[in-house]
Amino acid sequence: MFELPKYAGIDIGSNAIRLLIATVIEETFNIEVVKNILVRIPIRLGEDVFSSGKISDEKRISLAYAITGFKYIMQSYNVIDYQALATSAMREATNNKEVLKTVLEHSGIAIQVIDGQKEAEIIFSGSKNINISSESDYMYVDVGGGSTEITVFCNNTKVNSRSFPLGTVRILNQGKDENVINELNEWITNVISIHKPNAIIGTGGNINKVQKILNKKPRDPLLYKEIQHLYNRLITLSLLERMEKYKMTESRADVIIPAMEIFLMIMKSAAINHVYVSKVGLADGIIRQLYFKHINKAEKEN
Repeated sequence: MFELPKYAGIDIGSNAIRLLIATVIEETFNIEVVKNILVRIPIRLGEDVFSSGKISDEKRISLAYAITGFKYIMQSYNVIDYQALATSAMREATNNKEVLKTVLEHSGIAIQVIDGQKEAEIIFSGSKNINISSESDYMYVDVGGGSTEITVFCNNTKVNSRSFPLGTVRILNQGKDENVINELNEWITNVISIHKPNAIIGTGGNINKVQKILNKKPRDPLLYKEIQHLYNRLITLSLLERMEKYKMTESRADVIIPAMEIFLMIMKSAAINHVYVSKVGLADGIIRQLYFKHINKAEKEN
């Protein structure tokens, strides 16, 4: 029986780590990543890094165990290739080399630490199913646990990109850094004075949850007033009430508040009234890149 090759992407974020195993189906004008399994573990490396500057021994061991578990899951799915990438928290941890060494020794999996620009590039490469014309100008916004990446596209070409140390776990641990917020708003003001983005594409687990709570269809935009109204409701509730009323995990119920604040701030600063939600993330982009790597290799061999 013929079986499509399976690829795996491991995303080591500031809030959670994720394993995505997927196959890829290539049609005439589209590449579709078909998910076989997605595993998410809220280890929250950023909780340590954004308060003490380094990853604790407890979280270091938890990460090693989790990645080792991912290895066995990949083996059971007969994955032919994988890549493990770490973002903001691992970038900033003063003991990141020690942590990466521990994970490698336990699991045999080498983790590559990438910067914000590379992160945004990989995430966008996995998102090709948004209901926006290729001629439109738009901002691609990824709000993570440790950072927010914003990329501006005009005529489907990247014209500007910036990573800001403004993320959900970072805000929960450090509060809002007004200097960073002012820098972000100033950057957006400069961008929209040159380009005219008329929509935002948002990615990340929090904006996906907002879309679900608002009962929106996948290709319907979320309006500023809808997000603001939901935000006003959520901040009146306790963590437990958010979990019970909106079917959230504990690791989602706290970070969704700063995530919505970041999206609302960017929308207001850019004078953009709506957000289209992308269902993909870093792991999806990894899958696409692995697929094309193998396609190119096969073409060269033939």
